[in-house]
Amino acid sequence: MRLHRLTVTAFGPFGATQHVDFDTLSAAGLFLLHGPTGAGKTSVLDAVCYALYGAVPGARESGPTLRSDHAAPGTATEVRLEFTAGGRRLEITRRPEHYRPKKRGEGLTRERAVSELREWRPGSDRWDGLSRSHQEIGEEILQLIGMSRDQFCQVVLLPQGEFARFLRAEDSARGKLLGKLFDTGRFAAVEEHLAELRRASEKQVAAADAQLTGLAHRMAQAAGRGPDADALPLPAGTGTPVPRQRAGARTARTADRQQAPAGDDLAEAVLSWAAVARTVAREQRDIAAVALETADQASRAAQQHAQDVHELAGLQQQFAEARQRAATLEAQRPEHDRVRTRLERARAAAPVTLALGLRDSAAHAHQEALAAEQDARRPLPPEHATATTAQLAALERSLREELGELAAARRTEERAAALTAERAALSSEAAADAAALAAAEDWLAGWDERRAAAEQRVEAAHAAATRAARLEGETEPARRRLAAARERDRLTGGLSAAEAALLAAREAAATAREHWLGLRERRLRGVAAELADALADGAPCPVCGATGHPAPARPEPGHVEAADEDRAFEDVQRADDARQRAERALDALRDDLARARAEAGDATTAELADAAEETDRALRQARAAAADAPAAREALARAEQDRAGHHDARQAARVRTAARDRRLTAVDDELRELATELTRARGGAGSVAARAALLERRAALVAAATEAARAATDTADALRTAGTHLAEAARHAGFATPRDAAEAALPDSGQQALQERFDAWQREESATAARLADARTAEAARRPPADPAAADARFAAADARLQQARTRDHAARTRCADLDRLSAEALADVRALAPLRTEHRRVTALANLAAGTSAHNERKMRLESYVLAARLEQVAAAATVRLRHLSDGRYTLVHSDARSGTRRSGLGLHVVDAWTGRERDTSTLSGGETFFVSLSLALGLADVVTEEAGGVRLDTLFIDEGFGSLDEQTLDEVLDVLDTLRERDRAVGIVSHVADLRRRIPAQLQVLKGRTGSTIRHRTAGA
Repeated sequence: MRLHRLTVTAFGPFGATQHVDFDTLSAAGLFLLHGPTGAGKTSVLDAVCYALYGAVPGARESGPTLRSDHAAPGTATEVRLEFTAGGRRLEITRRPEHYRPKKRGEGLTRERAVSELREWRPGSDRWDGLSRSHQEIGEEILQLIGMSRDQFCQVVLLPQGEFARFLRAEDSARGKLLGKLFDTGRFAAVEEHLAELRRASEKQVAAADAQLTGLAHRMAQAAGRGPDADALPLPAGTGTPVPRQRAGARTARTADRQQAPAGDDLAEAVLSWAAVARTVAREQRDIAAVALETADQASRAAQQHAQDVHELAGLQQQFAEARQRAATLEAQRPEHDRVRTRLERARAAAPVTLALGLRDSAAHAHQEALAAEQDARRPLPPEHATATTAQLAALERSLREELGELAAARRTEERAAALTAERAALSSEAAADAAALAAAEDWLAGWDERRAAAEQRVEAAHAAATRAARLEGETEPARRRLAAARERDRLTGGLSAAEAALLAAREAAATAREHWLGLRERRLRGVAAELADALADGAPCPVCGATGHPAPARPEPGHVEAADEDRAFEDVQRADDARQRAERALDALRDDLARARAEAGDATTAELADAAEETDRALRQARAAAADAPAAREALARAEQDRAGHHDARQAARVRTAARDRRLTAVDDELRELATELTRARGGAGSVAARAALLERRAALVAAATEAARAATDTADALRTAGTHLAEAARHAGFATPRDAAEAALPDSGQQALQERFDAWQREESATAARLADARTAEAARRPPADPAAADARFAAADARLQQARTRDHAARTRCADLDRLSAEALADVRALAPLRTEHRRVTALANLAAGTSAHNERKMRLESYVLAARLEQVAAAATVRLRHLSDGRYTLVHSDARSGTRRSGLGLHVVDAWTGRERDTSTLSGGETFFVSLSLALGLADVVTEEAGGVRLDTLFIDEGFGSLDEQTLDEVLDVLDTLRERDRAVGIVSHVADLRRRIPAQLQVLKGRTGSTIRHRTAGA
């Protein structure tokens, strides 16, 4: 890869646009990049890295921080690099994300990151765009250069300070750097994968052991605590069963054996103990079954005896209770007679009680009627308060007659009210007609302006329709050009892919043909062996005709058969077909692109899209305006109709006004005539209706008082009749007075309660007599007293023994079933655990070997460290070639895999001093020695990484700092070594402050800093 030109704008310390011409600087082979501290020398290298990878070296992040503080607000940050890689000249442009002032209003707006990759086409002398995708450009750069960003920064931008630290670093720090450069993460992934497999298998074995241990505990619980349970090898306080004869030996295992699970002795001990436990459990089950049957028979006999004793005790208790109840009933006989007498008197007083209720109801009704009469007379005038019923009735009739005389006056009043309402309506209509007349006059006054506006709207719609017709003819050509432009852009983007596909097809065809020709040549060289294979003793040779074959040719290693040649030729034909298809596809694409370009012209897609959009917008506006034509014509016709309507409305309003004036005069005359008649009828009231309402209220009060007086008279008569009936009922029932009958009376509920007491006594007397006369009860009473408590105790003891026997039988059966089931599970687990243990031992051995912890790994070196050690050996060998020249053959850089103390080995670096013949650590080197050793190491690492990346040629290198620690002679030697890097047109850039280098290196790139930002100046030998 060779750099040609670099352009930076608003990047880092560079506020304005700066150019770097690497072609001019590389002409001398060696150039110097110098300038004051902080001027931006490193920013030039950052720009190169950012252009290629979209990020700067080190921990600095790409983004807004890359923008120069000296840049003008409207200037965009941009880096453009022109370079050659893989025989292709490319130009890459990147603009990081940054903020710029808004075009409208105040504040800032975010500009997204932009990337663009172009390629120079020598045949057409132009740049062709390849991609604008960040991801596609990154993949393209990675394929061309063959190195990641870290590798590029380490190989092309050689930072001497980092390699000085690399020399003195620990093995782990060297491992991190080498791991990034040589991408050995896959070996670390292998280590982690093996470790993960080991952990997974260990978990599986531990889980299986834990499951077997759990089964052992469950079997011990199922078997119960007995002499045989102690034989199970379960240590107290732990969850893992371990055979006691192996517990002491386990502490003496090695590191590898300590990580392995327990042996098969656990399974053997568990299965053996389970067999013994099952035998003991079956014997206990048979014993429990016999004991259960005996206890069941004894329990049934005790239960029957207890039932017989309880029955005898019940009969004896019934006889005793009957005798006691008979004596109690005899003592209660006087009370029984008293209840019977009281019930008979209550039944006799029942009719008298009914008459007494009727008399009380009549008295209550008479009191209510008297109170109502007083309330009705209270609103009457004083002169009518004591009037009789007849007088009140006469007064009511007089008031009703006066109300009838007011009916004609009411009709007159209603007529007057109707005339008054009519007059008000006529006045309202007069006001409405006056307003309508004024509105019509106003509208007709502005008629000429309305007509002119409507006619102008119609003319504008007609003009818009004409304009729309013209634009419709322009729209379709604009759309066709826009579609052609888009097709042109799409085909242009696919042209590079088609050319690349054709190039790949041609290369594949050439490779296939070359392979076929090679096979053909090898087969021709070995055709003698094919002929010799067909020879037979006595048969003539097809070449010389001899019948003897003393030394026939034998096939050489790698002999090509005819079938191999045929298959290679078929591959050639397929590759040629693919090439022809790619050529046809490219030709078709170019034809389509030519047609699209002819149709679209030179205008860009954006310009054509804007023009088409503008035409469409004008067409939409014209169509919208033309669509108003029907509405405009309708509005003009409607205005004409409105004019005629307003004219007719004005005439109608004038006619209605004249007729209304005549009607108002007639209404006023009639109202004056009715007013005199109504004054007489009202008689001092506000209106005839008010006078009538007053008379209606008086008549209603008199009517109510009359009705109340009549009700009081009627209730007094009813009270006297009820008293007479009550006296007769008491005499017929045998009571001296109604009061005596009332005292003897009882309510229905009281009579029912006495009757129930009488009936209950009689029923109990009969039942007691029947119970004393029962033969079984009398016979039981003559026998000795029964003892139910003793019988129950006997049955309870027998039943308890039965329950205990059932419990022992159930426990024994359950124990046998559980032991059988758990033993089967344990046997299945033991069979499944065996392959798991074997796999775990195999995986553990591999994981420990890769991790460097196995006894077979003598140097305790991890797999990744082993691979990196091989790479470090290559780096040390490549560095030694230049180190011997720089040190006059004194020093040799070697890789050491020796262990230091307890640390692992693998990534050590030593120097061999030829003057002393001894090997020593790189940390003992002086400052100047450290510089050229680290320079040699950096150049050697660059060579190895380049070879690792596929041998990509790097024509431009940069070496950063470290020259200030060299004396003049060593500096000359270093420059001589750097001169060797310029072989085959390679350019080397030195970044340094050393003033002597400015004198020794004519080609220079100077970076100057200032208040407005840094600037770049070129200096060459001729300048």
